[in-house]
Amino acid sequence: MVEGLRRVVVTGLGAVTPIGNDVASYWEGLRSARNGVAPITLFDASRHACRFAAEVKNFDPAGWLEPKEAKRWDRFCQFGVVAAKQAVLHAGLSIDDSNRHRVGVSIGSGVGGLLMMESQAHVLADRGPDRVSPFCVPMMIPNMATGLAAIALGAQGPSSAVATACAAGSNAIGDAFRLIQLGMADAMVCGGAESAITPLGVAGFASAKALSFRNDDPASASRPFDRDRNGFVIGEGAGVLVLESLEQAIARGATILAEIVGYGTTCDAHHITAPSPGGTGGAQAMRLALADAHLEPESVSYVNAHGTSTQANDSNETAAIKSALGAHALRIPVSSTKSMTGHLLGGSGGIEAVASVLAIGQNLVPPTINYHTPDPACDLDVVPNQAREVAVDVVLSNSFGFGGHNVCLAFRRMT
Repeated sequence: MVEGLRRVVVTGLGAVTPIGNDVASYWEGLRSARNGVAPITLFDASRHACRFAAEVKNFDPAGWLEPKEAKRWDRFCQFGVVAAKQAVLHAGLSIDDSNRHRVGVSIGSGVGGLLMMESQAHVLADRGPDRVSPFCVPMMIPNMATGLAAIALGAQGPSSAVATACAAGSNAIGDAFRLIQLGMADAMVCGGAESAITPLGVAGFASAKALSFRNDDPASASRPFDRDRNGFVIGEGAGVLVLESLEQAIARGATILAEIVGYGTTCDAHHITAPSPGGTGGAQAMRLALADAHLEPESVSYVNAHGTSTQANDSNETAAIKSALGAHALRIPVSSTKSMTGHLLGGSGGIEAVASVLAIGQNLVPPTINYHTPDPACDLDVVPNQAREVAVDVVLSNSFGFGGHNVCLAFRRMT
């Protein structure tokens, strides 16, 4: 950190995920190696090359949203607002006229309201332009999870929505961190939300050869770092954090879960989907996060990897981690929670930041499930198949996105 910048802490968490619809059940799912991947139920996928996903199950917004709101809102907005409300409740943060101009919201999304866009395109084609919903554009644009969360919370501070593909949630958290550091806000509600398990979303990723087609055994399809990985599994949900200045958190007696101390972000400037060879951009993001935090590589306890289960990502991320951390990379656990949740695209950085903070609080590293056959190109300690108790003081959380976007967040036990 630059001298004079404010310290920033995490005081609240919210999560809606394929393995649990609140933070407690999400963490229990990670701890117990719960698998969230199953055949698609959100639409008829019988004609699709990939017929499985990591859907959010038994999601009931009642108690969090008014029925009229839930009916009108795109699914990604529902997830984002519910996770935001959970996080603010967890933080015990009151937002009122005394502070609302100092509380902001930043919730990233990779594709926004794809379900709304797709369904209304059918309405346009089948029933004509006069029948398109007036909520089509408001619910389609990627900033609306942020907008609706700000309205629901009454937060009138800095408001933004990052759309850096699968790095969006982590960019949103990093940008929120900077705003508080610089004194432009006292608290930020930040993270990522996504719901792209739609006919078009699944077909598009399948056509790009990015998805696994393991339809005969979907539960084993998400297998990061395993030699036999053959693509990612699309997931959905939201993860949101409440960040506050240390001074405010102490003054109001908040429970401090961890400190966020570093943010590194780069672009590969290499290819629209493929990472740069050797993971050079990801490695630089990790170095920047460590430098920002004034931490040495040897201080890192755990890396929550991007770990998508694609051939290119996992080998290049392994190279990036080894480049950034040197020999220390071989001495620490590096796991991918996407093995359980699938890949939430822009929402992944949010739920993985939640997992990183919980790993510090619980001194427990979530596993990489479905790991059976080692790959020489992925020779890190990936915590195969079973969670591990270990002292966790510093966590790096990686997120990489189409377009070459790379983000690394550094969290530390509060001292």
